Amino acid sequence: MSAKSVCDIGLHKSHEFILALEKAGFTDDLFQEVISSRGNKKAKAMYAAVTDGNQADDRFELLNTFEVVVPEGYDHSTRLTTFKAAHQSEENKEFYYYNEAITDANFAKATTKLAPGRKFTVKVFGINGRVTSNDCLLHLKRVSATLVGAQGISIVYEQAKNELPKGKWSVSFDEKDALPFLGGCRRVPYVYRYSDGDFRLNLGHFEDDWDDEYCLLAFCD
Repeated sequence: MSAKSVCDIGLHKSHEFILALEKAGFTDDLFQEVISSRGNKKAKAMYAAVTDGNQADDRFELLNTFEVVVPEGYDHSTRLTTFKAAHQSEENKEFYYYNEAITDANFAKATTKLAPGRKFTVKVFGINGRVTSNDCLLHLKRVSATLVGAQGISIVYEQAKNELPKGKWSVSFDEKDALPFLGGCRRVPYVYRYSDGDFRLNLGHFEDDWDDEYCLLAFCD
């Protein structure tokens, strides 16, 4: 049976669907019953069931992939202080705008404490339509991403800032409770890359929705 047979659930989902059914012990007869259901309704229902509801979300589109490595000498407890000193001091202001609330104290509850030498494949997902922060966290879980928050953005800026999409905010999530509560809401770090080479480092609002002005950074081992 080819992936194309399960046409109504989409080519990009059908291969995962078939593998999931095989893993669940489906026979050829059961395969055919699912495929032959009117409008593939049974196929869609079975796909959601055997993948535990973690089917792909078309609102997230992979735009780019690149590698980063946590640098030698990295100290998680002082990372954001040393990053600002290197890139946004009085003598050397690299950012068009830098939110002063991006500090080690505010991001001390980071879910993942990074260590020197850890390597990541960073996947940049464009957002199509409108999604919530919980949708973003679910997608990060779906692609087995590590939540690295503001510290992750600092590494991307130093090693691969020119890989970020121009004219968009690239967002690095953490769990809601690990994000700082400032001005009445949880704040999410993101970086903007202008077409002329400038950058902004700022904080968004976890409670707000995200649209096609934003990209999601997924740090994958």
